[in-house]
Amino acid sequence: MSVFARATASRSSRAVWTGIALAGASALLLTACSTGGTATTPSETAEATADASEALPIAEGERALDLKIGTILPQSGALAFLGPPEEAGVQLGVDEVNEAAAGVNVEVVFRDSGDTTTDTATVSVTDLLSQDVSAIIGAASSGVSKTVIDQIVAANVIQFSPANTSADFTTYNDNGLYWRTAPSDVLQGEVLGNLIADDGNQTLGLIVLNDAYGTGLAQFTKDAFEAAGGEVVAESLFNEGDSSFDAQISEVTAANPDAIALITFDQAKVITPALVGSGFPGDKLYYVDGNLADYSADFAPNLIEGSKGTLPGLDTGSLGDFTDRLLGVDPDLTDYSYAAESYDAVVLIALAAYAANSTDATEIAKYLQQVSGGSGDGEKVTTYADGVKLLAEGKQIDYDGASGPITFDSNGDPTEATIGIFEFNADNTYSRIGDG
Repeated sequence: MSVFARATASRSSRAVWTGIALAGASALLLTACSTGGTATTPSETAEATADASEALPIAEGERALDLKIGTILPQSGALAFLGPPEEAGVQLGVDEVNEAAAGVNVEVVFRDSGDTTTDTATVSVTDLLSQDVSAIIGAASSGVSKTVIDQIVAANVIQFSPANTSADFTTYNDNGLYWRTAPSDVLQGEVLGNLIADDGNQTLGLIVLNDAYGTGLAQFTKDAFEAAGGEVVAESLFNEGDSSFDAQISEVTAANPDAIALITFDQAKVITPALVGSGFPGDKLYYVDGNLADYSADFAPNLIEGSKGTLPGLDTGSLGDFTDRLLGVDPDLTDYSYAAESYDAVVLIALAAYAANSTDATEIAKYLQQVSGGSGDGEKVTTYADGVKLLAEGKQIDYDGASGPITFDSNGDPTEATIGIFEFNADNTYSRIGDG
């Protein structure tokens, strides 16, 4: 997907939901981005939000729908650390929709996505489709989603990812059935590239996972860094399943870059100590959503203190009691990455099912943009219960959720997002220091 970023006033009544709007189909030109600052770009081809006259009608009246959904989220593989918060977000969404007892009763079936070294996702999708699910939430990995999207679309089922960020999905031939609450890596790459430049680095090396996620994010990071006056002096790829990264480390460090960006999944657990052990400064590494994690149990103290990274999503401190509600589902959670996006996926699907008065995936998909506020000029709501009250009156709604304003465009992309900027502490945990 190609998208634009521009600063917008928040579509939410909550001040913390100041987002970055995404629209259009061209390269980003980031005009301001710094720790604690806001990224802004002029939008040359921004799509106008559809007005109420273009919206599908909402039939008045209550509903009694039984909606079955499945998940393919990472219980194993290179992104397994994202599985617990994503599954907790889904379960919380299901619980709260069902507790509202307002027209839609949701049943969820959890399955593993694995990673691209296995066919776990295909096996899971085949199983879920045999159970007549209306929607499948996942995968977290863009590469994994690419292995199953055709299978899901061919079955006329919705695929809804809370974490896919590859730009390729914007224009994918998905028959209107692919949606995501995570922003395209066009934005994260812009924020990361400018962050590295703003920190005073003039040269950059990249160690990159060779898949749709890694190479796409690397390109957008490179574009932004070079547009800011920097030079990428080395870029070395590896494949999912590789266990040794000596060649990549040697290739990149030989170019003597000021900084190195690791665009990987949990391979960073192996690459990071080896890089620092080779003599590269631990505070000159940059991480991304695929590997920004708590490394306190993996690395020696102070190993990467001062290094930084980026991750889409609101500051957990701005989520009110959402994190407390998540801990009610999984009290062992320590990472909340993409939990809010997973929760919102469930709520949006349920609201769209109510609006459509159907559990047929193609009918639900017709209303997803509308209930998100991307069309219909609806009234703002922030919970499922409030949304269905208005839908039962035949009114349009605009749902802003735990992940913030969403506002889908016609491609199924969110048009508003926030990218957090983080810094690692002495104990190799990380803290948010601003938004890009």
